[in-house]
Amino acid sequence: MNALPQAPRSYLFVPGDRPERFAKAWASGADAVVFDLEDAVAPAHKEAARAALAASWAGFSGKHDGVQRVVRINDHASPWHEADLALLRILGPCIVMLPKAESARVLAHVAALLGPDYGLIALVESARGMLAVDEIAHAPGVARLAFGSIDYAADLGLSGDPRGLLYPASRIALAARAAMLPAPVAGVTAAFRDEAALREDLALARACGFGAKLCIHPCQVAPLHALLAPSERELDWARRVLAAAEGAAGAVQVDGAMVDRPVLLQARAILARAAASPSAPTFTQTHH
Repeated sequence: MNALPQAPRSYLFVPGDRPERFAKAWASGADAVVFDLEDAVAPAHKEAARAALAASWAGFSGKHDGVQRVVRINDHASPWHEADLALLRILGPCIVMLPKAESARVLAHVAALLGPDYGLIALVESARGMLAVDEIAHAPGVARLAFGSIDYAADLGLSGDPRGLLYPASRIALAARAAMLPAPVAGVTAAFRDEAALREDLALARACGFGAKLCIHPCQVAPLHALLAPSERELDWARRVLAAAEGAAGAVQVDGAMVDRPVLLQARAILARAAASPSAPTFTQTHH
């Protein structure tokens, strides 16, 4: 299993056939830039997108700036899949997002073709993918799971009520945790200028155990990082929990609640989130 060097919070898509947008996406503050060869590129422009990415790739190869390079290729059943894999071998090691992930066998095949220096993000976005998510999470090469929530909703004909996403989101998070993968990546918020929609979508994802999100516009990145950062109230609670537990010979209490191992793990996770978001402003949130 290939581990991501550091699990990003934000994955910003940029169309592969729009090289004039590559630098802006790279400078957006996103933790990862997803050069998209799939949905964002019309069939007639697939070849041009591969050529544009090949021509531009060297400009980012030595310019990490803490940003991960991800390429979303076309799915294995598409007529562009093999050409995308050939391009990846030319580009060199990177993170590969495989859409319409429905089979651990397909993922293992891609991983074997590319080799151990490439990590795979399996984008689960269908009923078949959901039913196979446990096997997908354990497939060779898979470094993280992501939820294509819009495609999933279309596949099942969901009404648009967010409750319809609770079960699949929870299943993906459980599969990721059982496979010892980073917390999965939530789907996009299509209304990219609607911060309230972003907040609502992220709240549902966080409630299910997600730790990152796909973005379709640079304006979503900073609000997302701010929403993922712990609040001052959470940080204060976490620090007091760890301070109370340090050197304690027996059970201790904080705010009238016993501090046991799960509570300590939660406090440490909050501080780890803060370390991952050093410059993000915090929002007032209710501690649970």
